[in-house]
Amino acid sequence: MNYLTFLLQAQGGAPQGQTGLGQYSFIIMMVLIFVVMYFFMIRPQQKKQKEIAKFRDSLKKGDRIVTIGGIYGTVADVKDQILIVEIDNNVKIRVDKSSVVKDSTELPSNSK
Repeated sequence: MNYLTFLLQAQGGAPQGQTGLGQYSFIIMMVLIFVVMYFFMIRPQQKKQKEIAKFRDSLKKGDRIVTIGGIYGTVADVKDQILIVEIDNNVKIRVDKSSVVKDSTELPSNSK
């Protein structure tokens, strides 16, 4: 650091009336980093959340689902924010719509 300070003093420092290109390149670099983060991280996440919300709103009786807790079942009844899910013959549970993550018909079957 001392050597750099010595060189700047020997040259007389930066001219007072001029702004360095370094200031603008730093700002441009920061803007580019935020743009890249938006397109590669934030935007896909928002798109995924919209798809999940659309799926939850389109649930109807007879749909096969999987909850966040890993419970597989069939929708027996749909209310405002609650689903009645049949997980076995004559076994029904109430779950919140926000706990449904995917359609179990899209999952690969593990039949042996």
